[in-house]
Amino acid sequence: MLSFPLQKRWVLLAALVWMSHPHPREFYAECIQGKTCASRERLTGDWLGNRSWLEEHGISFNLNVANFYQGVASGGLDQRFAYSGHGDYVTNFQLGKLGFNEGLFLKLRVEHRFGENIDGTTGAFFPTALPTDLPVAENDQLFLTNVLFTQALSERFAIFFGKLDTLDGDPNAFAHGRGMSQFMNTAMVANPIALRTVPYATLGCGFTILGAEGEPLFSFTLLNAVDTAETDGFSELFAEGVALAAELRLPTRFFDLPGHQLFAGTWNSREFVELGQDPRIVLPNVPINQVDSSWSLYWNFDQYLFSDSDNPKSGWGVFGRAGLADAQSNPLEWFLSFGVGGNSPLVHSRDDTFGLGWFYSGTSDEIGPFLQAALGPIGDGQGVELFYNYAATPWLHITPDLQVLVPAQENAETALVVGVRAVMAL
Repeated sequence: MLSFPLQKRWVLLAALVWMSHPHPREFYAECIQGKTCASRERLTGDWLGNRSWLEEHGISFNLNVANFYQGVASGGLDQRFAYSGHGDYVTNFQLGKLGFNEGLFLKLRVEHRFGENIDGTTGAFFPTALPTDLPVAENDQLFLTNVLFTQALSERFAIFFGKLDTLDGDPNAFAHGRGMSQFMNTAMVANPIALRTVPYATLGCGFTILGAEGEPLFSFTLLNAVDTAETDGFSELFAEGVALAAELRLPTRFFDLPGHQLFAGTWNSREFVELGQDPRIVLPNVPINQVDSSWSLYWNFDQYLFSDSDNPKSGWGVFGRAGLADAQSNPLEWFLSFGVGGNSPLVHSRDDTFGLGWFYSGTSDEIGPFLQAALGPIGDGQGVELFYNYAATPWLHITPDLQVLVPAQENAETALVVGVRAVMAL
């Protein structure tokens, strides 16, 4: 486990910002005058040419810090506001450029959460800002969640192995982004129907088949059955079983515009005897009837309604998700969501984006009674989320966010959640 005290972490981050510029005093003077910072892709710049040099030689850095301020303005179980955040630090190595096998890549991800979020105040099962719970809920240490090797065996086929996180699964052009660039609520970032069977970060391996444009067409992953974000995972490897996940994402050209149709399934062989604690969903740790395995099936689509002819990935359109799961082991038996999103049709001079989405989650009749004993009457949940992602600079995006949630806990009133997210690319 990799961890640093919170105070030392902020000192290291400040030192990185200061030392990455050849003349730190000039750097801050330029920022104050608006001459440099506003046009940079990354806050810390090019590191005296070292950053671009490293990228040319196969080492790239994608470092982001997201800050969230959210609160329940009315309804829910409690009305309060809180500040929280998430640091996501990714380094990619093209090992072929470093003298190793051609087509060999290594991805390292270190991440942490900080502050206090508003989980438990809305009465809903899904965190209103998913990154504030990852990688380990109520723990502000740094964790290494990716040590992932990928070997391309051809232009269309690659294998991967190592420690990986699964949040990049269930991709969607308008409703994904790890909760850092598009929607914030867990229900809108990925299909929550699969969270019971697929751990967040653990050891695994698999293969990917790429389509004509280089995007994943089919992927298959074999994982350790339980989450090991806090450890290296080797001592727990397959001790409780295996998890399998397969996704087929087909490109489409409806209306002569780009889109995708995704079909996927998951299966986990472990014994399920309690709900357990999962940072991606807000549920108490209560015992349930023993079940030997669990499964889920899900689908999503994205379809552009407007696309820039020069840049097909710039535009806006509609999206949707649906899913079914094993009602005996999964607190969610079915799930639906629909919405619209993409680049702002009102502003073309900036990289602004927007999203409006609705979701509905059907609570399992098998698991519901166990939850009811702990939480009171339980029904289905639904909600709406609206955001506008304002590109203040290339490295700073500020996102006002509004959520209206009808909680699954029937003793909680409809919650109005307001907040703002600020993401800095370092």
